[in-house]
Amino acid sequence: MPVPSSMSYVGLTEHGGPHNLVVMEEHTPHPASGEILVRVAAAGINRPDVLQRKGDYPPPPDASPILGLEIAGEVVALGEGVTAYRVGDQVCALANGGGYAQYCAVPATQALPFPSGYDAVKAAALPETFFTVWANLFMMAGLKPGESVLVHGGSSGIGTTAIQLAAAFGARVFTTAGTAEKCEACLSLGASRAINYRSEDFCAVIAEETGKAGVDVILDMIGAAYFERNLKSLSRDGRLSIIAFLGGAFAEKINLAPILQKRLHLMGSAMRPRTASEKQAIRDELLEKVWPLLAEGRIAPVIHAVMPYTQAAAGHRMMEHGDHIGKIVLTFD
Repeated sequence: MPVPSSMSYVGLTEHGGPHNLVVMEEHTPHPASGEILVRVAAAGINRPDVLQRKGDYPPPPDASPILGLEIAGEVVALGEGVTAYRVGDQVCALANGGGYAQYCAVPATQALPFPSGYDAVKAAALPETFFTVWANLFMMAGLKPGESVLVHGGSSGIGTTAIQLAAAFGARVFTTAGTAEKCEACLSLGASRAINYRSEDFCAVIAEETGKAGVDVILDMIGAAYFERNLKSLSRDGRLSIIAFLGGAFAEKINLAPILQKRLHLMGSAMRPRTASEKQAIRDELLEKVWPLLAEGRIAPVIHAVMPYTQAAAGHRMMEHGDHIGKIVLTFD
């Protein structure tokens, strides 16, 4: 099938609410050197998309202004120098932008083949969360077999991924979630204890569960609202990895003494500003260490809803409402 000169995509009339997401027409992109052009069959919705829609997470100057950071589909064209893929290959990819569209150009070094037995919907639910969790929990925080980890927001796309990966690699997993249903879902994914943050203090539960020793690693997307309790919940030489600020970015009157007393390590990162070589390194480790687990069915993305791209606004409302468990995926027919 030839590549058309124009395509449909989900555009943003202005920054603001989900109602500003509308279907528009645009020229089909051409793959630059080192890129592949993918006919998009499915694309994941992620929290950074919501922030970009609101105007709080602008794309880098060289990235597509179209929302969407993960896609899955068929390679239809190759940029100069690309030899790892061929036209017709089925791939999913971490996009630098442009995912909410019928065609998306992505660096070949950020693409991976569909895991064995996967379709486009399942494959599209992988890149953003798996890149983020692997980079922050394993590459930066260095989670090891036999260690313990607390994953905040366990029912989110990031959370469901982190629970499964941590458990699969031999860690004891604790997590927080906001309802009994979400806690049960987290337990079914491999968490040994799910803490309902609306009725329990995670700091007290972690102290009880670990004999006051604390956990080795915390993966946190809340930020300021949890910062002091996170410090209290870490063990000696514990590592706190911050990936978002859903509970605020500014913490005041916080007791920092535990950092010195317990030799704590604090770190954080966002995926989008990482260099191409950094993203390629994450891709390579995922392909080697995680893709076999997906192919074997030992782990799998949790998908809450699938809807056509024309309903992207509804998908954003669903994510902001917060009742979902796992991923929300858009399809392109």
